Amino acid sequence: MAKTGQAGLEGIAAAVPKKGLPPVEQWNPPFCGDLDMRIAADGTWYYQGTPIGRAALVRLFASVLKREGDKYFLVTPAEKVGLIVEDVPFLAVELKVARNTRGQVLGFRTNTDDWVEAGPDHALRFAPTESGGLKPYLHVRRDLWAKVTRALFYDLVELGEERVIDGKPMFGVVSGGEFYAMANASAVRDFA
Repeated sequence: MAKTGQAGLEGIAAAVPKKGLPPVEQWNPPFCGDLDMRIAADGTWYYQGTPIGRAALVRLFASVLKREGDKYFLVTPAEKVGLIVEDVPFLAVELKVARNTRGQVLGFRTNTDDWVEAGPDHALRFAPTESGGLKPYLHVRRDLWAKVTRALFYDLVELGEERVIDGKPMFGVVSGGEFYAMANASAVRDFA
């Protein structure tokens, strides 16, 4: 457990710039220990076992979240504290479909109110589950990902199409000029 405790949370909050995302990738402060903080698989942030109810505070902490390998940290220019992330730190909770010169663009709102357009800089990926299903993820920023909620996953399937990739028919979805394969098209046809 970090010595920082509540003072550490207040210190992190005080050190965050008020506009835009902080440049956490440029910060390499000393490690100060682990906080009793975790981000549950359902996107809920907990501190000392209690959900953090203030959305503004969650957004603030999310803005200074950094991933190094398989570990996650909250960082400021002066300190770095560890926390537990059960799956990924964000959830994609809303989808807007638009069209522009690149064709279909899928815009996602995260549970921290970031809007992210899937495309070359923000990939979609579909990880297989032990039960044979898929868990969809969206790259948000700096090696941080959002799990796409089940309801939005169904929307993505509705928007899906078949394309031949490397000689194999694949089922997937297009956004920002990129095709994101979900599964072999024959498996999808068998399921339908």
